[in-house]
Amino acid sequence: MDSLAVKSNLVLILDFGSQYTHLITRRIRSLSVFSLCLSGTSSLKAITDLNPRVIILSGGPHSVHSPKAPCFPDGFVEYVESNGVFVLGICYGLQLIVQKLGGEVKIGEKQEYGRMEIEVERSSGLYGSKSIGDSQIVWMSHGDEAVKLPIGFEIVARSRQGSVAAVQNPERRFYGLQYHPEVTHSPQGMETLKNFLFDVCGVSADWKMEDILEEEIKIINNMVGPEDHVICALSGGVDSTVAATLVHKAIGDRLHCIFVDNGLLRYKERERVMGTFESDLHLPVTCYDSTEKFLTELKGVVDPEAKRKIIGKEFINTFDEFAKELEKKLGTKPTYLVQGTLYPDVIESCPPPGSGRNHSHTIKSHHNVGGLPKDMKLKLIEPLKLLFKDEVRALGKILNVPEPFLKRHPFPGPGLAVRVLGDVTEGNALETLRHVDEIFIESIKEAGIYDSIWQAFAVFLPIRSVGVQGDQRTHSHVVALRAVTSQDGMTADWYNFEHKFLDDVSRKICNSVRGVNRVVLDITSKPPSTIEWE
Repeated sequence: MDSLAVKSNLVLILDFGSQYTHLITRRIRSLSVFSLCLSGTSSLKAITDLNPRVIILSGGPHSVHSPKAPCFPDGFVEYVESNGVFVLGICYGLQLIVQKLGGEVKIGEKQEYGRMEIEVERSSGLYGSKSIGDSQIVWMSHGDEAVKLPIGFEIVARSRQGSVAAVQNPERRFYGLQYHPEVTHSPQGMETLKNFLFDVCGVSADWKMEDILEEEIKIINNMVGPEDHVICALSGGVDSTVAATLVHKAIGDRLHCIFVDNGLLRYKERERVMGTFESDLHLPVTCYDSTEKFLTELKGVVDPEAKRKIIGKEFINTFDEFAKELEKKLGTKPTYLVQGTLYPDVIESCPPPGSGRNHSHTIKSHHNVGGLPKDMKLKLIEPLKLLFKDEVRALGKILNVPEPFLKRHPFPGPGLAVRVLGDVTEGNALETLRHVDEIFIESIKEAGIYDSIWQAFAVFLPIRSVGVQGDQRTHSHVVALRAVTSQDGMTADWYNFEHKFLDDVSRKICNSVRGVNRVVLDITSKPPSTIEWE
C-alpha cells in the first residue's frame, strides 16, 4: 500500500513503547482515517517522507528524565510547525512535548494508575461541546507529571488529584492528553479522538477498503512486469488466501500457488484446504509433501526461535525447488513470492524504542518477517502488510472469498511446531496434538461459539502426569487448551467457557486420545502472555 496515495489524511503514530500504541492505530482506522505506526526514534526523513497531516506521540514506559529516554528526532518541532502538522501527545507523549518545548516535568507527588476522574477547566476542541466543570472517567498510567507548561500552552483539564490531564497550544497546533483515550477504560476517549481529528485537525473520513483494493492492484501491476511470474505460498489461512486472491485478480494466471504439507498441519488440514482451493476459490495450486524434509531438520530442536528459523528456511528451500520446476515448464524464472504478512506481524517484529536494540527485542520471529533467510532469491510481495486481521477479512469479502473461509481462526506459520513445546518429532506428540485439537475445535463449533472466539487451539506440553484410567495407574501426557477473544491479535483476553463445556471437552479428550490423562486450561491474557505458547 503506497502511503503517498493517502498522505493528505495520514495520521502517523510515533511509538515510544506503550503497550497500547497499536490500539491508537486501530481506533483511528475504525474512524475511516488511515494511520500508520513508526518507531518514535525514527529519522526525521522517515517521518517527512510520509508527509503526515497529524502526528500522535504515544505513551511509553520511560521517564523523560532518563538519560536513555526515547525522543523524536532533531528538527521535529521545526518541521511540524513549518508544515502545519497537528501534534497530539498521549501520556509520555504529552510529557515529551512539555519538556522539549520549555516546560517542566517532575516525579508526581501522587502517581495515577487506573481509572481516574478528570474535569474540564477550559473550552477546547478536544472536548467539543463539553462545558467547564464537566467530568469524565479516563484511564491513567503515569508516575511523572507536567508541573510547568511551555510558554503559550494552557491547561484544558485536570484530574481530581489536581494533576494536569490535558493541555493545548492551538496556535502552534500542539495538544496533549495525560491519559489513554484509545482504551475502552476511557469511555469517552473515542469521542475525544474524533473531536481532535475531525474538528481540530480537519481530517476527512475517506479511507475505504475498496480504495485499498484498487490501490494494491495498481501497486502489484507496477511492481510485477508483464512477463514476470509470481509464486504464492498458501498456508490455508485467511491471510495467504486473501493475498493470493488479490494478486490473482491483478495478474491472473501468472500467479502460481504452492501449498506445502510440512508435517506440521492440523488434523486432515491438507485434504480440507486443497478441496476449498480447488472447488471454491479456483486458484491454481500445487501441493508439495515435504513432511520428511521438515521433520528431519527439526529433530532434536527445542528452542522456539530456532524452530521458527528452520521452518522459514525450509519453506524457502521448497519454494526455490518449486520455482526451478516452474522455470523448466515456463521457460522463465519466477521473480516474486507473495506472503500474507499483516501489520501486527510487522509491529511485533520491530524494536520497542529505548530498548537499546537496533531492530528487535523480539517477542517472536514471524516466519514471514523474521524467519526468512537473507539470501532468499525471490523478491517479496506483501500486499496486506499494512492491514490488521479484521481489515483483511473485510478485503476478502470484497474479493468474494467464501465466508466460512474468512471466519477461520488464525493458524501460525510454523504450524504445530510452536504448539508442541520442545522437540516436535519426539514420540507421538504431533499426532496426539492433532486429535486433541480436532476434538476441541469441533466441540466449539457444535456449541455455536466458534465465531465468538478469535483463536482456539490445543498445546502439547513436554511433561507427564500421574493418572488413573481403567483402574490402572497411568503416567501420560498433559495437554493445554487455549481460547482467546481479540480484535486484531495485538491484545487478547482468555475466553470464559461454561464449566459444563470444559467438563465435556476434557472427558472427550481423555477418553478418546490415547496417551493423554490430564487437560489444563490457559487463562492468561495478552499481555503478559502471547497468544501462542512459543
